[in-house]
Amino acid sequence: MTPEERKKREDLILALMDSPMYRPMRLRDIAAFLEVSRERRGELSEVLGGLVEKGRVRLSRHGRYSKPEKRDLAGIFAANPRGFGFVRCEGQEEDIFIPRSRTHGALNGDAVRITLRPGQHFHRSEGAVLEVLRHANEKVVGYYRKVRDYGIVTPDDPRITRDVFIPDGKSMGAVTGHKVVCRITRFPHDDGELEGEVTEILGRVTDPGTDILSIVRAYDLPEQFPEDVLAEAARVSEGGVTEAMLSGRRDLTGIQVITIDGEDAKDLDDAVSLEVLDGGSVRLGVHIADVSCYVREGSALDREAYRRGTSVYLADRVIPMLPRALSNGICSLNEGEVRLTLTCSMVIDQTGAVTDHEIFASFIRSAHRMTYQAVNEILEGRDPELLSRYADIVPMLKKMNETAELLRNRRRERGSIDFDFPETKVSLDERGRVLDIHPYERNAATRLIEDFMLAANETVAEEYHWREVPFLYRVHDKPDPEKMRELAVFVSNFGLVLRSRNGEIHPKEIQKLLQKAEGMNSENLVSRMALRSMKKAFYSVECTGHFGLAARYYTHFTSPIRRYPDLQIHRIIREQLRGRLTPERIRHYEAVLPEAAEQSSALERRAEEAERESIRYKMCEYMESRVGQVFDGVISGATRFGLFVELPNTVEGMIRIEDLPHDQYEFNEHEWELFGFHTRRRYRLGDRVRVAVKSADRLTRTIDFVPADETEKEEFHGSK
Repeated sequence: MTPEERKKREDLILALMDSPMYRPMRLRDIAAFLEVSRERRGELSEVLGGLVEKGRVRLSRHGRYSKPEKRDLAGIFAANPRGFGFVRCEGQEEDIFIPRSRTHGALNGDAVRITLRPGQHFHRSEGAVLEVLRHANEKVVGYYRKVRDYGIVTPDDPRITRDVFIPDGKSMGAVTGHKVVCRITRFPHDDGELEGEVTEILGRVTDPGTDILSIVRAYDLPEQFPEDVLAEAARVSEGGVTEAMLSGRRDLTGIQVITIDGEDAKDLDDAVSLEVLDGGSVRLGVHIADVSCYVREGSALDREAYRRGTSVYLADRVIPMLPRALSNGICSLNEGEVRLTLTCSMVIDQTGAVTDHEIFASFIRSAHRMTYQAVNEILEGRDPELLSRYADIVPMLKKMNETAELLRNRRRERGSIDFDFPETKVSLDERGRVLDIHPYERNAATRLIEDFMLAANETVAEEYHWREVPFLYRVHDKPDPEKMRELAVFVSNFGLVLRSRNGEIHPKEIQKLLQKAEGMNSENLVSRMALRSMKKAFYSVECTGHFGLAARYYTHFTSPIRRYPDLQIHRIIREQLRGRLTPERIRHYEAVLPEAAEQSSALERRAEEAERESIRYKMCEYMESRVGQVFDGVISGATRFGLFVELPNTVEGMIRIEDLPHDQYEFNEHEWELFGFHTRRRYRLGDRVRVAVKSADRLTRTIDFVPADETEKEEFHGSK
C-alpha cells in the first residue's frame, strides 16, 4: 500500500465516522459498508490500527471503532523511574503529567489514550491513562536471577520500573548473573508484575562484550543486514565506477580535492576543495558522495536504510546504515579513486558572505586522505615532516582555515550558538575493555570541516526552499520562554545575565552568555544547561529555520552514507537537475516526506540514547578499578538526593546526601548548605571539589563519590 493509498483510505474512514448517522462498528461491518473485499480486509485493519495509534480513532474493548471523545488525547508515555510519567500529545504545548496511580500499567514509550483531569503539576496539565494503544516494550533486556523454581528479570532501563516474572521452564537455562533478552507475554492493566519468557542469553554480566550487546538488544538496533540487502550491495558495487555513470556529470578530477576525517573513519562521505579567485574571493567546493546513484528508491537497500535511519556509533562498534561494500567501498571518497558526487560550489567574499553558488552532479578523485590531527599540525606549523609530505596542499589548507574563520565570524555576528564543551572519547583494547576516557577536543581542522559543511547545508536549503519543491529540512524551534526564564535564574547564581526582549530570547544573547562564561569553573555546566534549556532539532518538510544556528534555511545534505534524510534529498536534487521532477513525482514526495521526517527524527533519538548509554556503561567499567582514588571535579548538578560531580575526563558521579557530613541541611535547586556541629559548608553549582570514588556499578550505570580529604589529593590528567 503506497502512502497516497493509505491517506485516501484514512480520509474515507474518518469521513464515514464524521457522519451523524454513524454508530460504532466492528471491522467486518466497516469493510462491508466500504465494499472492501475479504482479501483486502487485512489492509483495512492496518489502516484502522494506524488511526487508533494516532488517537484519531478509538477501539472499544468490544472491538468497535469510533471517533474518540473530545477530551481524549493520544500520545507517547514517557516514564520516570519514580513511577509517574508524562505524555506528549500533538497540539498540546506542554506534556501532560500522569500521576503514578493513573498510569494504567503503561510503560515507557507506550502509545496511550489519556483524558485530562482537574489539577496541575508544576504548571502542567494533569491526566490519566485510559488505555494502552500500542506496547513499546515487547522485549526487555535485563539482569536475571533465579528464585526457587522461577526467575526474575530486572530491566536495564530504569524507566521500566517493574520486574519481569519468568515462569518455570521459560528461562532457556539462564542462571543468576546472566544478561538476558525476554519477551513480555502478559501486560497487566495496573502496577502488577510483568510476565515473560527468556528468548536469548547474552552472557554473564562480567563477560567482555555483554555490556554493549545488551544495549544493542535493548534499543533493538539492527546488527546484521538481510541477505537480499547484502547481495544487492555487492551487485551495485562490483562493477566500480563505469564510463556510463560519468555521463552528464561535471569532471572535477583536475582540481585539488581532499578529504579530512578522524583517523579511524572509513566511511568518507565529504571532500573539499578551494580555489582563489580574482578580487580576493574564493570558490569553496563541498563534494558529497552521491549515494543515491547506488541506493535506488524502493530497493532492498533503500528499505533497509529507511528502517535504520542513521548509523549508530557505540563505544566499541559502529552499526552502519548501509552495508560496508557501499559505506566503506564504492560510495566512500577514498584517496586516488574516481567517485560520484554531488557538489555545492560556493563563491565566498572577503567578509565570509556566499555571493554565488551552484549545485551539480560531478565526479572527483581525492588527492589526499587527511586526518584532523595531521591538518591541525600543518596549520600550526609544528611538524616539518608533514609540511614536506603535503607541500602540494599546504597553501590550500591555510587558505581554507582563513575562509573557515570568515564563515565562523559571520555566523557569530548573526547570533549562531557554538557549544564548545568537550565530548567523551573512550579508548578500548582489542577485547573491548576500557583503556582510557578523556575529552575529545575540537581543533582548527575539525572546526574547518564543520564550517564548510554548515555553509553547504545552508546554501542547499535556501536554494531548494525558493524552488518550492518538496524537501526535508533540519529545523530547530525557538526555546520555550519558561525554560529561558529558568536558565536566566540559574546563570544569575554565577553572576551572569541572560537578556530577553518582550519575553523573547535571540540566539545572540545565548551566544553572549557562553562567551562570558568562558574560563569560569562553571563554563561547561553553563553550556550544558543552556543546551538542555533549548528544544531538540528535528527533520521537517517545513522550512521554519534553525534557532541554534540563527539560520533561516538549514538542511542535512552532507552525510548520505550515514543519515537517511541526506540520501532522500539527494534523490530530489538529482531528479531536479535532470529535469525529472514532474508533477507526479512532486505529489509522490509530498506524500512520503512527512513520514520520512518523523521516522528519521525518531531513529536519530534512538541512536543518540544508545550512544550515550554505551558511554555511561564504559565510564562505570573504567571507574570500577579506581575505587578509593581521589580526583578534582566540578559540581555539575544538585538534587534532593545529593550532588553530581563531573571530573576533567568527563566522567560524572554523585555524592549522596548521606555521605555529606551534616546534622542539618538546606537545599534549593542550585546549592546545598550543610550545618554540622562545628562546621557550616555550602556547595554550589560550579564549585570545585575533591572527591574519592566510593563505588561504580555497571548494572545500575551509577558512580558514587564521597568528599575527599585535601591531603589525599591525586591529580587526574585523563589517563593512567
